[in-house]
Amino acid sequence: MTDLPLVGTKHKPIRKVNGFIGSPSLDTLSIEEPLEIGIGYGPGADRMQKNISVTMRTPGNDLELALGFLFTEGIISSYHDVANVYHVDMACSSQKENIVHVELTEAFSPQLMQSERNFYTTSSCGVCGKGSIQSIRTVSPFSGWAKPELRLPTPVLYELPRKLKAAQSGFAATGGIHASGLFSLAGELLLLREDVGRHNALDKLIGNALACDMLPLDQHILLLSGRESFELIQKAAMAGISIVAAIGAPSSLAVELATEFDMTLLGFLREDRFNIYSSSERILIPTSYEN
Repeated sequence: MTDLPLVGTKHKPIRKVNGFIGSPSLDTLSIEEPLEIGIGYGPGADRMQKNISVTMRTPGNDLELALGFLFTEGIISSYHDVANVYHVDMACSSQKENIVHVELTEAFSPQLMQSERNFYTTSSCGVCGKGSIQSIRTVSPFSGWAKPELRLPTPVLYELPRKLKAAQSGFAATGGIHASGLFSLAGELLLLREDVGRHNALDKLIGNALACDMLPLDQHILLLSGRESFELIQKAAMAGISIVAAIGAPSSLAVELATEFDMTLLGFLREDRFNIYSSSERILIPTSYEN
């Protein structure tokens, strides 16, 4: 699988206003372009081609994005279901590298009931285009697995936001891009993906982990640069993640789903504080600090 690197920014001349004075300047913007994801499936002469989704994303790591999306939506269950994944070359230069096609193995039958609804997602929509909340309560392939006994000390957590921010080249340049970071239980940053869409950033990360045979990610920490939505927690549950933390706040449905999947959910993570919304037993808090 040969993926393209992140091409996340472009420069644009602007006028910057400070008080009552305007002056020419050059600003750095996050790139946002559509990506169409299609699949091929079925045996021999009966092989079918189907467009699955169009998502607005930051170009780069598109093959990971396609794989992660198909996995977290329950359309595929393993990287072994994939025969090939590639960018489609188009005659129109404006569409170059904006279409990814995933060829599935002939023996595999994809779960397309979910994809019959309209999969049009934008960089900020969350669960728009889904038929109902019930239709996306996809059961994780790892839901029956015994979760490992994890005990995470608070000092490890307090270091994560600084490490994520230091590695976010796109955010440093534009201030307008989301990140998902995968950490070891010792707090080492293992994988970072950025995108204008928070759900795309997580799909890219999970797609990479899927291709590298790392799933389930039940001995890792996921850190999100923004808020925790229902869809992000659903994707994390699909990947078997046990601990999810975020710089921002969770929604009520995110907390409910995390509780349903016995996932430790942390919000408002800073250098010296955070909130625990579910499964607090995995976090080691010194007794002397408890009220």
